[in-house]
Amino acid sequence: MSEQDKITRLIKEAQNGSEEAKTELLAENSPLIKSIIRRYKGRGIEYDDLYQLGCMGLLKAINNFSFEYEVKFSTYAVPMIMGEVKRYLRDDGYIKVSRSVKSDAARINNFIEQYKQKYSESPSVEEIAKEFDLDEHDVVFIIDSAKMPISIYDSSDEENGRNVIDKISTAENENDNIDKIMLRDLISSLPDRDKKIILLRYFHGSTQCEVARVMGVSQVQVSRLENKILDMMKEEFKKGECV
Repeated sequence: MSEQDKITRLIKEAQNGSEEAKTELLAENSPLIKSIIRRYKGRGIEYDDLYQLGCMGLLKAINNFSFEYEVKFSTYAVPMIMGEVKRYLRDDGYIKVSRSVKSDAARINNFIEQYKQKYSESPSVEEIAKEFDLDEHDVVFIIDSAKMPISIYDSSDEENGRNVIDKISTAENENDNIDKIMLRDLISSLPDRDKKIILLRYFHGSTQCEVARVMGVSQVQVSRLENKILDMMKEEFKKGECV
């Protein structure tokens, strides 16, 4: 039995309620889960918790997967796993701040703005503490808390609707590894002819004329086939992103 046939069998059994099949699928896809959650390390969530979220995403992928999608299960599972982690970050929040602190921060910020308009300068911590009958240390804590992004998925750019996370620059594109996983699985699922064209063109740097000679067809045919294959691959990527 091939690896793909094994995965197909396990998915069908899992969808029929087999806990053993689900456990085996989790074990089979553990490297995939780890490769995805690695990008979220250092964001306030323990690694074990991240892994559990990834497993939840994989289980959802198992339950919702259909063989009519004509895409490998691992390709389908990637955005489901990512979505589960992102949903937790968005809903649970990256930095916890109590409602009372948020309320106090709002009142203090309002007082500061009114004070500035009246005196053309900011009030001192002592003046704020006196106004709200608070300890000065509490005032500092509340003001500092108000400066923190409550969630990295909070929208901070009203004009463009961009999230805080979108503005965090990194040394390398965090999505690269995920895209490579999806691309690898997508290429491996192509018919032999289509796979050969893509590998020759984009992994070996062959020109369309060179590919045409290898394939025994015309350059025009290679161009037409290449465009058709790329359009199909783009559609598959969109399906994955929208899952």
